[in-house]
Amino acid sequence: MSVLNFIVNEILSQPAMLIGIIAMIGLIASQKKFSDVLSGTLKSILGFVILGAGAGVLVGSLNNFGPIFEAGFNIQGVVPNNEAIVAIAQQTFGRETALIMGFGFVANILFARFTPLKYIFLTGHHTFFMAALLSAVLGTAGLTGVPLVVMGSVILGALMVIMPAIADPFMREITGGDDIALGHFGTIGYVAAGLTGKAVGNKENSTEEIKVPETFEFLKDSLLATAITMIIIFLIVGFKAGADVVSDYSGGQGIVIFSIMQGITFAAGVSIILSGVRMILGEIVPAFQGIGEKIVPNAKPALDCPIVFPYAPTAVIVGFFASFLGGIVGMFLLGPIGLTLIIPGLVPHFFTGATAGVFGNAVGGKRGAAFGAFVNGLIITFLPAMLLPVLGSLGFNNTTFGDSDFGVVGIVLGFIAKLIG
Repeated sequence: MSVLNFIVNEILSQPAMLIGIIAMIGLIASQKKFSDVLSGTLKSILGFVILGAGAGVLVGSLNNFGPIFEAGFNIQGVVPNNEAIVAIAQQTFGRETALIMGFGFVANILFARFTPLKYIFLTGHHTFFMAALLSAVLGTAGLTGVPLVVMGSVILGALMVIMPAIADPFMREITGGDDIALGHFGTIGYVAAGLTGKAVGNKENSTEEIKVPETFEFLKDSLLATAITMIIIFLIVGFKAGADVVSDYSGGQGIVIFSIMQGITFAAGVSIILSGVRMILGEIVPAFQGIGEKIVPNAKPALDCPIVFPYAPTAVIVGFFASFLGGIVGMFLLGPIGLTLIIPGLVPHFFTGATAGVFGNAVGGKRGAAFGAFVNGLIITFLPAMLLPVLGSLGFNNTTFGDSDFGVVGIVLGFIAKLIG
């Protein structure tokens, strides 16, 4: 019992240690050298610690922004950010998230092996994010322990083959082949963009005929664009709230300098978190990738959304702007219907908007890219607002999940949990 208590209370209760153990098992199973196993294990643990540190920086910025926004506009605003809400969720559901992620990958391999959906989902950070969502929603619904981990793992594994299959017809249009799939949990928004583009546009009239001015080249650096966007948002909110309100949270700094520093701090927090996530997943994904390739014949890799960017670089920029515009329009529509205000976050709008633009362009050209991404912007505005009540206490941290699939999965699971009591 003393050994069991040590394992449960000293090891499994530490999410960072659990992530390291999962990486170690996968690396050993892949017959890596001792030095590689040791390095991968330690890097996974270090990455989780870095993720927590970045969350502290980012959440500090959000905690300043929330009260100022509420005072200025007399409403509550939430900025969707997957990294932030996941990092916050780890404080309550860290162990469950790690277990669901590990067993979810095993479930993905089993689904791919024994069903016609031959996809191995290799976008590790989104696997991690979805595991966090599932642990939070199922935990809030009342599940604990083994039932929570088992149900979460099965659902995660199923999503890891279903979502790439849904996007596959559009991926074939984009790539002109059938070698790769999309492994990113913004699929509902991308498919909606594709369907919209097909309805309103003409794929022969491609966005790639448009010349992008060099002035907007900076948007290719999403971190810089995040900082600039957040500075602008802090300035608008700060001047709306007034110097007296801002002074309460800025330690006496003026609105302009405070806004600049908060926008940069927000971007720095995102950068730190992404660094931690990359370090975690840089070891876990390769550890399981080899196993998946050996077990699942004819498997197709499902990769992160930037895999489509080179196929239509101009659609990436068009999609980002159109999605962000959809987010602004959606923000003004939320208040009158009684939902929490969702402030367009640059990170989800850049990555999902750009991908939605490529999807829309592949089947609808310029109009498809613009209108398709605009629809994506509306989707990732309304879904996070509807998801907030499902997240329980996590919904009060001025952030939430940003991409469409998280909203759909969370809302559906929350509805089912409420239905069955």
